[in-house]
Amino acid sequence: MKTKKIIREKLSPLYPPSEVDGLIRLILEHVTGFNRLQMHLKQTEPLPEPKIMQITEILNRLLTNEPIQYILGETEFYGLKFIVTPEVLIPRAETEELVDWIISEEKEHCKSLLDIGTGSGCIPIAIDKNSDIGSVEGWDISEQALQIARSNAEKNNSKVVFSCQDIFAPAGVTEHSGWDVIVSNPPYVLMEESALMERNVVDFEPHVALFVPDHDPLIFYRAIARFAAVHLQLHGSLYFEINEAMGDQTAKLLIEFGFQDIQIRRDLQGKSRMIKARKDVTD
Repeated sequence: MKTKKIIREKLSPLYPPSEVDGLIRLILEHVTGFNRLQMHLKQTEPLPEPKIMQITEILNRLLTNEPIQYILGETEFYGLKFIVTPEVLIPRAETEELVDWIISEEKEHCKSLLDIGTGSGCIPIAIDKNSDIGSVEGWDISEQALQIARSNAEKNNSKVVFSCQDIFAPAGVTEHSGWDVIVSNPPYVLMEESALMERNVVDFEPHVALFVPDHDPLIFYRAIARFAAVHLQLHGSLYFEINEAMGDQTAKLLIEFGFQDIQIRRDLQGKSRMIKARKDVTD
């Protein structure tokens, strides 16, 4: 297909070959509505002019480093399609690994789960669709993010309930409120790390969901651990996605709040990116 050659020539100076191949597939699937087999069968057919113009617009935006997920307005996560806009972080592969860990560990006996800082809702929706957990909730401080999360729940026929909550001052949560599992992928990137990050992340994704103060990198982990120490059921589990450089500090923080059986898990890249802790049964 001549169009593939044009896309490759435009993007190759900016993106590595493996990424270009993925972008070509995503662009053509989005613009044509064809799956891979259909595109293969129709590869000799020229695209109509309106679709060529659509591809040109996508390429122009990609050349500014705008993420393809925001351009197309959707992404895939744990086998499901999610709406994504600049109001929410783009779901990452390591977060899929966190979800997979929770499902494998908790789906048999967990009755209730809360995701704090839910963003697009990808974590609780993916867990809900792949387990029999009865009550699944997602909290976020951003109403714009919650609108996206609710749309994603509807899109995926999920029963997750989303609420606007500030973990530093949660409202309407009584001391008797409790969950079997609490999970969070909170902001954990130090401001000083931004200079080393890709421009498509720093320039386009929401900073409020990415960055923490350099002087207090565990600010969200501390607030969530304090909340979980009260509101997790006995034997309940707390899961975090973490900064790869902060595993030991996060584990120490959890010990200070009385958590036990702390496990740090590496992602497929070999980086320490997830942690699990159990509520102290002696409380």
